[in-house]
Amino acid sequence: MRTLAIGDIHGGLKALIQLLNSLEIKDEDKLIFMGDYVDGWSESAQVIQFLIELSEKFECIFIKGNHDVWCEEWLRNGEVNPTWYMHGGKETMESYEGFSIEQKQAHLVFFENLKMYHIDDQNRLFLHAGFTSMHGVEKEVFQTTLYFDRTLWEMALTMDKRIEKNSELYPKRLTHYNEIYIGHTPTINYGEYEPMNAINIWNIDTGAAFFGKLSAIDIDTKEIFQSDIVKDLYPDEKGRNKN
Repeated sequence: MRTLAIGDIHGGLKALIQLLNSLEIKDEDKLIFMGDYVDGWSESAQVIQFLIELSEKFECIFIKGNHDVWCEEWLRNGEVNPTWYMHGGKETMESYEGFSIEQKQAHLVFFENLKMYHIDDQNRLFLHAGFTSMHGVEKEVFQTTLYFDRTLWEMALTMDKRIEKNSELYPKRLTHYNEIYIGHTPTINYGEYEPMNAINIWNIDTGAAFFGKLSAIDIDTKEIFQSDIVKDLYPDEKGRNKN
């Protein structure tokens, strides 16, 4: 059995299908999606529909991202967060044209059931962004931190590799889990186009919303799979506004 972590999709259904085809998924495989399924390319609603149907055939774990929270609020009560509108929300709302009330309700249920984090039987943590509590995700006071935080990743990137895990200088946050898998912060921000590793954290968001690819990683072997550059699959679109 493989466990495959899949990065932020951001409405790129073509990239998702291409990536899954390259993975050649088998019945016993487990798919863990790191959040941010919507906002960016023109097929956000179609991505959600595809994921719902995919979960009926394969074991899937869906983590909640910040963009998913905004879309969930809109589907529930029509609330349009101004920040969301400028960062892909407009395109997501447009993607729902032609979807019935019943389909939108099913998508709302999908968003409501997304997990804030997942810890597997090998004590590997999966969440969208990060956490700040030195006692771990279970003790995080503000749930929004789990899908907005960037300090966990920034800390790992700047940490002196010579500091040993049993040292008092070693960040307590990192001691609770064997590995941590996140999305949220595109690796292309650092000039990297594949998933990045820092200390015991793996960042799987390789900038599919912008000019990067959609990525997956086999968390046991660390084999990486990628789609084509997503913007090349949507040549007439701009993708998400990065400003």
